[in-house]
Amino acid sequence: MVFCNHREAVDRISALLWDMGLDHGVFHGGMDQEDREKALLKFRNGTYRLLITTDLASRGLDIPVIDYVIHYQLPHHEEAFLHRNGRTARMHSSGTAYIILAKNEKLSFLSDKIEVEELPEKDIIPLNTDWLTLYLGAGRKDKINKVDIVGLLMKKGKLDKDELGLIEVHDFSSYAAVKLDKIDTVVKLLKMEKIKNKKIKIEVSK
Repeated sequence: MVFCNHREAVDRISALLWDMGLDHGVFHGGMDQEDREKALLKFRNGTYRLLITTDLASRGLDIPVIDYVIHYQLPHHEEAFLHRNGRTARMHSSGTAYIILAKNEKLSFLSDKIEVEELPEKDIIPLNTDWLTLYLGAGRKDKINKVDIVGLLMKKGKLDKDELGLIEVHDFSSYAAVKLDKIDTVVKLLKMEKIKNKKIKIEVSK
């Protein structure tokens, strides 16, 4: 999870990462609620390894334990700094916080004993994940549950257990993480299928 102080910085970094071919999510207050929720969902289910965000995501959100927090920009107050780092310490877990500082940049609440890590001269671009998110146009209000979706994707979609990831059921929609190399086949196989005798839209989530 990469923290910035302003939404403009989030958007700027996001544009750079897309140009480099690195998939990621974006989360800030200038986005529509639906787009923010989709970014969090894809971060939770492993479609995205990276979430670029403002302090809006530093607390009060349903997101998994984070292994790494990166302060692209340091916050102005220590409380915000602690809340960001707290994303790595949920449910007795631990993680690492990285701070990107200019040579002469320093803030009073930082320890003088921060470990310095040298960056390689050449950029190393990590691989994208091998998961994508499948959208299903039905949810709880349609009496659809996770068991129904698992049955559809494994029986009719011919997925093995390890090819199906996290499933989330919302009021009128559902989402399932599916292995990248299987998702197109699943969409084709389910094109004419129904859940609870109802034809629903099934496609790769945008």
